[in-house]
Amino acid sequence: MALAGSLVLAAVAVPTSVAGAAPAAGRGHAVDPQDAALDFDSAAYTTITVVVDGRPVNVRWYKEICYVASPVAAAAQQPGGPGGGTTTIPNTACGYQSMNVFVPESAFGDQRAPIYFAVNNSGWKASYIRASVSAGASYNSATSNVGAALKAGYVFVDVANRSRGLVGADGSAPGKAPAAVADAKAAVRYLRLNDATMPGSAERIVVNGTSGGGALVSILGASGNSAEYHPYLAAIGAAGIDAKGRSTLRDDVFAVNAYCPITDLGNADIAYEWLYSVLGTRDATGSNPSPEDAAAIAERFAAYERSLELRNPDGSRLTTATLLDTIKKEVVRSAETYLKADPTHTIPPLGGTFEITSGAPGGTPTTKSYVNDWIDVDTATGTVRSVDMTKYLVFVATQATLKTTPAFDAVGVDGNTTSGTETDLFGPPTQKYLNYTEYSWNHNDVAGDGSGLDDTGLTWKRYTAKKSTTVDDQVHLINPMDFVGTGADTAPNWYVRHGTRDRDTAFTVSVNLDRALAADPQVEDLDYRLAWNQPHAGNYDVPEAMAWIARAVQKAGDPLASRHKG
Repeated sequence: MALAGSLVLAAVAVPTSVAGAAPAAGRGHAVDPQDAALDFDSAAYTTITVVVDGRPVNVRWYKEICYVASPVAAAAQQPGGPGGGTTTIPNTACGYQSMNVFVPESAFGDQRAPIYFAVNNSGWKASYIRASVSAGASYNSATSNVGAALKAGYVFVDVANRSRGLVGADGSAPGKAPAAVADAKAAVRYLRLNDATMPGSAERIVVNGTSGGGALVSILGASGNSAEYHPYLAAIGAAGIDAKGRSTLRDDVFAVNAYCPITDLGNADIAYEWLYSVLGTRDATGSNPSPEDAAAIAERFAAYERSLELRNPDGSRLTTATLLDTIKKEVVRSAETYLKADPTHTIPPLGGTFEITSGAPGGTPTTKSYVNDWIDVDTATGTVRSVDMTKYLVFVATQATLKTTPAFDAVGVDGNTTSGTETDLFGPPTQKYLNYTEYSWNHNDVAGDGSGLDDTGLTWKRYTAKKSTTVDDQVHLINPMDFVGTGADTAPNWYVRHGTRDRDTAFTVSVNLDRALAADPQVEDLDYRLAWNQPHAGNYDVPEAMAWIARAVQKAGDPLASRHKG
């Protein structure tokens, strides 16, 4: 394991538009030249008008604020275009380290308003700057988190960040872990640096994300103010890192609103194979092309789960002996919560059918029927009589085909060079990918890719024992499980949802995160649930999530009265 600083990337020269900003005064702490270059210009906005619930709302748009002093330049051509091609980005200087700030008229000059901080990356992929608020657009606050935030008077911030897939101007891959986390922290620090001059309160930052974004906001919320990130923050010119690498600002956040977080990546493969092998789900659904690999990966999970030393709310230990029953209870709680929330909510009886509509945004939706052979509900009382876990997991794996084996670190294994798994999130910026789990490392058989036992002559244990190795640091620095309950400043408020139909990561991942958070004395409000009949998605429960945020904000009181220095 190497020191974190050995992973830091070289940054390009600061653009004139960033370096030339005039310093602001009166923030209550000394201003160094780098921080002065990051001053917020309160007059640099465009007023646009949107419609929320049928009513016009004026919004001040502070466009593409570069939140670091030394951004990493990107190539003009980036992957992700139509048909698997490329797309051209206009802002190569700071398009992956910028934020769009939208202030509704009710928050003009309001330094108490919460800041709704949205990250937009999925699959841990890089996220170019986007504008969720556009002139003339209409929003329904019951279905749009954007519209709901504007209606509530929150400052809405779209945050871009580097991550996997990003092509640097020099042809390198500058989005390797933990770049996304460093960027998110740098954005928080920018808001803290300018808290006295920006609308909204940096003491009320609510971070929102789905999938890879859910994972990103989870590690952001778990690792507040950890010094382990300081070298990465210094390299990109983040606010509040002095010439000696010391922090003068905070990067903890007030609340986390995470959906289906693809997190704990270093153990995601073993969790996935255990869950979908323990009751024969892969075999039952014809999704087991590599049974020996699946079994070998799955057998590693029991020791990992035991090592976490987590407990359920009733005090029972969370182990592979109790996990299936724990998930079952969460499914029951999800169903009963759904039924009791609205008298019109129903669950099909045994033998009935689930009608599930799916389809990519902009595409033609398709509806398929699935027989309910796994959950028996008493409609009169709104309670669940029974759940057949074997059939439930088959249902999950039928309505959405299971991932490959391995599910998250597949590149290089069994000759696979085309997988879209997260393997390219790791390694140095000069290397396309690097296996980051023990099984995949030891079973990499692609000659010349620089990864695995075949190329290095070292097993995973021997490789990670070397002081020069950094991939284990990368895995650690994006894993909230490594920070919850430690010396980091964990966010006090958490709202986490994982759909009951979500096969993208094992249910054990979110369960473990919940139990770890519940044991952290810093966490004051924890609202975790499997979301009934939801797939891998987010922001499907806008009224409920926004009501939770409003309660947390109200309970916390006046942010100006409790404002911390920095």
